[in-house]
Amino acid sequence: MNKERKLIIAGNWKMNKTVAESCDLVADLKRELAHLTSVDMVICPPFTALADVSKIVQGTNLWLGAQNVSEHPYGAFTGEIATGQLRELLVHYVILGHSERRQFQRESDELVSKKAKTAHQASLIPIVCVGETLAERESGKTEEVVGTQIKNSLTGLTNEEMQETIVAYEPVWAIGTGRTATSQQAQEVHAFIRSRLAEQFGETVAKLVRIQYGGSVKPANASELMSQVDVDGALVGGASLDANSFVEIIKNTV
Repeated sequence: MNKERKLIIAGNWKMNKTVAESCDLVADLKRELAHLTSVDMVICPPFTALADVSKIVQGTNLWLGAQNVSEHPYGAFTGEIATGQLRELLVHYVILGHSERRQFQRESDELVSKKAKTAHQASLIPIVCVGETLAERESGKTEEVVGTQIKNSLTGLTNEEMQETIVAYEPVWAIGTGRTATSQQAQEVHAFIRSRLAEQFGETVAKLVRIQYGGSVKPANASELMSQVDVDGALVGGASLDANSFVEIIKNTV
């Protein structure tokens, strides 16, 4: 698949997998994807498995990601994880502002923007998530909601930092529900996001930013979704917990 921006497929394992299960899964992925270099592949295990998984992926074409990070570089913040602690484990990417954290941990756009800035200061690449609920989509507020999230979640980033930021459009109504945005729906919102990025950071930067789609991505729909001009990859949830499924998604996009 010929695209000017390199595809990036990331697996968000969420609060699943023990350390042993994580090591088994990544060993399978390492074996099946050993020779694939045309797509950036990222795996985001739970914090408890990062150290062990990091050892397995060293020297491979798999990048390691984390599911969250604190906006503070260090300090008395019980239960939080600092950027330096992730970098020590050779983590390269970090998911920020996922809808589950926005919903259950009440994370705001402003907090996400602080985390994104802190991530960049530690040379971590943030994957910043945005997306509307079903009620918001049905009431015609998709662009209003997503536009606001884009503006406020990326506030304070320099043009250089924005170029190294991944945006993930995840319609909340399609996460873990089995419902998926059609390729046309995904393309429409991705194109809108890119237009907003152009307003905020300029056309040159907007053309370089990779925008992932997330929301019940599976082998059957991956190829069509990734073929859209403004869809530059996928943030995969449940399907990334099975090696065969995740491998098939990736191979269907090549």
